Amino acid sequence: MAEAAEAAEAAERNTMGTRELVLDLHPAVRARRATRDDEVADLVALLLEHADPAAGPRGETRRVALTIAVASLGDNHLWQDLRLASRAELSALMRRWFPALVARNHGDMKWKKFLYRLLCEREEILICKSPSCAVCSDRGECFGAED
Repeated sequence: MAEAAEAAEAAERNTMGTRELVLDLHPAVRARRATRDDEVADLVALLLEHADPAAGPRGETRRVALTIAVASLGDNHLWQDLRLASRAELSALMRRWFPALVARNHGDMKWKKFLYRLLCEREEILICKSPSCAVCSDRGECFGAED
């Protein structure tokens, strides 16, 4: 229980300190952005469509969305590429800035998988092996632990 409280407290610090979040992206992730600007723009648009206007000023919301979008280009879990301490911190950040996305993430799918799934659905691109997550052989890839 104390561990969950510590994670929540750390998440609150990170969601308040968006300036640090923006500046602390992994350098390798930042380097990838140059070749994938269209993808970043699509992710930013998706995030901004689901942003909570009461979370903060529009410019700050856009910086958070851009940071998440660029971090999504990384090879690790999204929370790791954002240099957060845990997935709980990322979930707290998403609840503050993009609660409509949190509400759509039924089953608590991994955030990067979830964001890309939404982008693919928009373009009517079928990415899943199965019509239902419940019977998919890759379920652990999308919903498993993120250690």
